Amino acid sequence: MVTVAHPQAPTSPAATTTGITRATRHLGPNWYAAVMGTAIIAGAGATLPVHVPGLRTACTAVWALSLLMLAALLAARTLHWVHHRDQARAHLLDPAVAPFYGCLSMALLAVGGGAVLVGEDWIGTTAAVALDAVLFTAGTVVGLAAAVAIPYLMVVKHRIEPAHASPVWLLPLVAPMVSAALGPLLVPHLPQGQAQQTLLYACFAMFGLSLLATLVMLPMIFARLLTGGPYPLALTPALFLVLGPLGQSTTAVNKFADTAASGVVPAPYDQGFAVFAVLYGVPVMGFALLWLALAGAMVVRARRHGMRFAMTWWAFTFPVGTCVTGAEGLGKHTGLAFYDWLALALYALLLTAWAVALTQTLRGLLNGGLLAAPR
Repeated sequence: MVTVAHPQAPTSPAATTTGITRATRHLGPNWYAAVMGTAIIAGAGATLPVHVPGLRTACTAVWALSLLMLAALLAARTLHWVHHRDQARAHLLDPAVAPFYGCLSMALLAVGGGAVLVGEDWIGTTAAVALDAVLFTAGTVVGLAAAVAIPYLMVVKHRIEPAHASPVWLLPLVAPMVSAALGPLLVPHLPQGQAQQTLLYACFAMFGLSLLATLVMLPMIFARLLTGGPYPLALTPALFLVLGPLGQSTTAVNKFADTAASGVVPAPYDQGFAVFAVLYGVPVMGFALLWLALAGAMVVRARRHGMRFAMTWWAFTFPVGTCVTGAEGLGKHTGLAFYDWLALALYALLLTAWAVALTQTLRGLLNGGLLAAPR
């Protein structure tokens, strides 16, 4: 008896659409961390204190990749909200997931800043500034909303114990700091006078907003470590998130000094920003290096105990990248070669972390493991 194999019916567009929609059910806001981690490669590499042939072109290509990733993720997250509203609401009510909405803001801001830093090489200055203006505005609005809404949900909706304190709580609070650090890139493209000063001082205000909120949160995180012991293996990389507000605030004060020196603000405030950049940045970068050593030791321990890849590994990228840009700024304003070498060393660490996280993420997407329901 001969069995005749019938050709399989082609997959209909409706079935394909349904499959894509189903795949977005568990696509949380934490995925924006991959966009942030990719965009910072371009932003940090563009201002390194050395000239490497082909580096700027490579950085521009990585920025273009981050732009494509952002567009794809925004579309996927739109499908998530349209077709899986129950799951989207569950994410907002989950204290372990809700803080990641700060990543949406930072992804928009990082890609927008990269447009002015390197993207203009390919799309032109006018288009780059326009793109950054749109993404900066949207990212800042989302970031300020998250900085209020997520703590509000944590107070009135979430049920949190002291043992639950996590570096993830910093994500909605550090988003305005990213606006503070990247906003000065748009200042030279505004009319001189009130417009430029308003944006600069608005960035300075967001610096203070984020810094004070971070200083309130950090003691709880450190106390949790001392009293509760190591985090679960999959959450251990999140310790690197503490580097975010440290490196980004150092970057911000250096950007303020650069912008003020161009004549945006009158004397003596222009010199005041320059002095503040050094007096603030040097000790904060020192603490960042201390935390980097502590977090690195905890990650090595977790790896020895069987830590496997999770999306938390993207915490090794953007926070380290902010320390790169912070060290670059300090090298410029102090004239010390130490900070130039520090920026290069941290950038090498950043590239390694990004390559590993990107490779593992692509592998997880291909085998479907990263989009499966959480266990």
